[in-house]
Amino acid sequence: MSFRTIVISSRAKLETRMNYLIVRGENDSKIHLSEINTIIVDSTAVAITAGLLCELSNRKIKLIFCDEKHNPHCEMVPYYGSHDTSEKIKNQTNWSLMVKSLVWTNVIRLKIKKQSEHLRSLGLVEHETLEKYQNEIVLNDLTNREGHSAKLYFISIFGKDFTRSNSSSINMMLNYGYAIILSAFNREIVSSGYITQIGLKHCNEYNHFNLASDLMEPFRIVIDRAVVDMIDEPFEKEQRNKLVDQLNKEVIIFGKKQFLSNAIKIYCKSVFNALNEENELLIKEYYEL
Repeated sequence: MSFRTIVISSRAKLETRMNYLIVRGENDSKIHLSEINTIIVDSTAVAITAGLLCELSNRKIKLIFCDEKHNPHCEMVPYYGSHDTSEKIKNQTNWSLMVKSLVWTNVIRLKIKKQSEHLRSLGLVEHETLEKYQNEIVLNDLTNREGHSAKLYFISIFGKDFTRSNSSSINMMLNYGYAIILSAFNREIVSSGYITQIGLKHCNEYNHFNLASDLMEPFRIVIDRAVVDMIDEPFEKEQRNKLVDQLNKEVIIFGKKQFLSNAIKIYCKSVFNALNEENELLIKEYYEL
């Protein structure tokens, strides 16, 4: 089972030989491809062979490229992630509006639940309001409990002057971490045979990752907690590595301990089963993140 997240942050050449990732730089190293879940290229001075790119695609290893400011900029997404991709995409386009609405509503309820639990763990009384919002959610969240929760949640944690639109180090850390989580969801969606463009609620024609944007919502909490622990730190290499390392964090999902990257796989499978079997109860089981 793949579990490693590899970060390449200095000049190097990446290639493959005998089922190993070979990193040629100041100090050459190699890692067996079967152990790798994700590779993040955090330097624009990295060269990659076409052979390695093909092998990463075949093994469904996510490859993320960062720009000159070290922000995740793009990723490699294979055309086909499963032997029955055509059938899966046909099912995806036929998911009924009602079941998509039910699943989406449950996903948002889970998100607010995790936000409320986070505030309570920090000793903030605002968790009571979020618990109230969680119980008030209606189908498709027509009363925008998610938006109200998010506003109160971030102000409670980061202060009344905080907004998600400013260029603070907090937002840089949040955006970086969320991008890593989004990419992990893209990997699982494509590996399962579905396409990322067709979402449940998100339907932006300019967003290639609508479905991942939907499904990742409850998992944002993992990044939120990490950023709170680094709130007074500058956003530099050490902080980026801490955020990337969240994929290696152990969590409890459906009663079992898993690495976060594997928990995402399990969670996505439960959502797809709920959509295909038209049974939103399949994602209602409680899990820890």
